[in-house]
Amino acid sequence: MPKYRYTATDSSGQAASGVLDAASRPAALVKLRELKLNPSLIEEAIATPTGRARAPGGPRPSARGGRGLNVNISIPLPKFLRRRVKRKQLAVFTRQLSTLIDAQVPLLRAMQILQKQEQNVGLKEIIGELGEAVEGGSTFAEALSQHPKVFDKLFVNMVKAGEVGGVLQITLSRLSEFVEKAEKIKARVRGAMIYPIVVLVMALGITTFLMVGVIPKFTEVFKEGLGKGREMPALTQFVIATSNAMVHRFVPIIGVIAGVIVFFKLLGRTRLGRYLLDKLTLRAPIFGSLVLRVNVSRFTRTLGTLLSSGVQILQALTIVRETTSNEVVARAVQAVHDSIKEGETMAVPLEAARLFPNMVVGMITVGEETGRLPEMLVKIADTYDTEVDATVEGLTSIIEPILIIFLAVVVGTIVIAMFLPMISIISSLK
Repeated sequence: MPKYRYTATDSSGQAASGVLDAASRPAALVKLRELKLNPSLIEEAIATPTGRARAPGGPRPSARGGRGLNVNISIPLPKFLRRRVKRKQLAVFTRQLSTLIDAQVPLLRAMQILQKQEQNVGLKEIIGELGEAVEGGSTFAEALSQHPKVFDKLFVNMVKAGEVGGVLQITLSRLSEFVEKAEKIKARVRGAMIYPIVVLVMALGITTFLMVGVIPKFTEVFKEGLGKGREMPALTQFVIATSNAMVHRFVPIIGVIAGVIVFFKLLGRTRLGRYLLDKLTLRAPIFGSLVLRVNVSRFTRTLGTLLSSGVQILQALTIVRETTSNEVVARAVQAVHDSIKEGETMAVPLEAARLFPNMVVGMITVGEETGRLPEMLVKIADTYDTEVDATVEGLTSIIEPILIIFLAVVVGTIVIAMFLPMISIISSLK
């Protein structure tokens, strides 16, 4: 009969591990449940020549007695030299790991396979460290928690719930879908912002060139042509004054701009300042609706994914609050957490926050009443993903003509300001 190596915790939270005989992996899971153990790892083991059980395809003891995954890097890289692990790479790793585990490949063997084919040096080394931690007796979630910059609390807690429920491959599949959809939304928003940023940079560049390189030369011509006692038009005087300020007071202007940026950066690091800035962002006339839809989609998808993976609702709300980047949404989530802790529903504090649309509150109410809250939250997220796409397209179509008009007004004002004195000079010559 096959042997299965397991790592589990008992009812008191104490760790337990060993090997048991079972006809299959599900049968081993049933036996562990009968022993009142919560398994975090179950994998088939085979006997080694020394009589000890070993995971098939897993790492063999080395000549020096060491074990672990074969890391191709001989010397571990310092953390500051590791390449940054992008969310897209994390999604691919999660999807591949889910596929391997679903194909009954043991966890250690799956990570060994992924480590060999990984191209990112930082992620390659992290996979090796994960394998060593799991082989040393840690759960997969505990191993992931040792790398908080790559695997956030959402990722770790969902894996933990999947290990306890014996459905790790399903949890990893949901995680990969979550990361992929989140990155898809980010890519759409960033793509929509490329054109406006390019136009703004061009406008600033053209304006700076005219103010610094062209206007000062015209100023000397105007002084000679108009002579004494004749003043330049008010618009021309304003443009020339602005040009002189940019030429002769360039350093103070740059200092003021840098000071404003630093001020807002420092303000954003405080909780109250971050709350005020996020509130202003949500009320912005053009981008506010887009920011709100993105945050609603992120909130509902994160909470729905956590709940469908078996995470308790209070713990799930805590994770959502800690992972959200918007302080206004975080406070609303905290209000929901406190409400549920007192035995109330989610809908009341969400409606009181005056942040979430009525449709969202109504669907959450229906989900609570029917006992299908996770499914309803995911449906809300899908709906708002579609709305984000429509909002991005609408904003793009609005911003393009606005920026073109802005650029035309700026350049046109400068040109007109330069032509007005020339008309006066030509008239005096006639």
